[in-house]
Amino acid sequence: MTLITLPDIYHAKKRIQPFVLETPLMKSEPLSAAHDASIYLKLENLHATGAFKIRGATNKLLGLTDEEKKHGVTTFSTGNHGLAVAFIAKKLGIRAVICISNRVPNAKVNRLTELGAEVVKIGDNQDDALAYSYSLQQKERLTVVPPFDDAEIIAGQGTIGIELMEQLPQIDKVIIPVSGGGLFSGISFVLKKFNPTIKVIGVSMEKSPVMFESIHKRKPVVLKEENTLADSLLGGIGLHNVYTLQMVHDLIDDFILLSEEEIGRGMVYMLNYHQFIIEGAAATSIAAILSGKVQVKGENVACMITGKNVDTSVILNVCERYL
Repeated sequence: MTLITLPDIYHAKKRIQPFVLETPLMKSEPLSAAHDASIYLKLENLHATGAFKIRGATNKLLGLTDEEKKHGVTTFSTGNHGLAVAFIAKKLGIRAVICISNRVPNAKVNRLTELGAEVVKIGDNQDDALAYSYSLQQKERLTVVPPFDDAEIIAGQGTIGIELMEQLPQIDKVIIPVSGGGLFSGISFVLKKFNPTIKVIGVSMEKSPVMFESIHKRKPVVLKEENTLADSLLGGIGLHNVYTLQMVHDLIDDFILLSEEEIGRGMVYMLNYHQFIIEGAAATSIAAILSGKVQVKGENVACMITGKNVDTSVILNVCERYL
């Protein structure tokens, strides 16, 4: 395994800067007051594609050779990574084929087609999309852009860690949604390098938490995907995982699972108190505090607000149930 280094992440930060927004870290006054802490929201929902995935995708595509750019790229995604690859590929004039499962919400599918990507819907889970994406690599010489288990992808997501240290040097705890682990690995790697005492908390949903189960069994597992508000956190971690399983295992301080009601209430909280529509995956960081499952009293805490790409019908349903 090629080790990821801090210079790799600083290089990624410089490389992606022309294309990627440095997102604000906003203090949540109501959340802070309610929990006797200083709680900040890292607003990755403000990116052009609506989610943090643009960081890793941009770093990966800018690192391609001219030959690879000529043939094009393909990826498998529950939505946000596909959007990021399609967006940057269009900027760079590179063909992009996005393979997704039939579970991906229509809002994300529509965005992909609007960006000019070729969309292939296949199977009922991300593993089916993964297999088809790699078959295109063989058939059409497309370069696969993995959503998480890749050194350049992890380095791109790790640029958030650098921004956090610049914006809040006295940070005590960071709460990070976990799916395949690219985001968690990148941010946690940076934070622990700067200050090993910073606590990094992983959060996911109770339904089909693949990384959670894989950590406990010390090997990649496969779970049947279930419908969840946090659909962006669905999907396997790959049976031949190279980076993220080990990195999450080594870096994580605690791993919290959340119910659908807790996630829904997190979504409503952001809408009600901060006027942000966010997807369920993004709400898990706030939900971990609101539910009392993560204690933050007296601490400087950053919650990763990872994305906003959610169907309007989902938002209306969540508001009806939990507002």
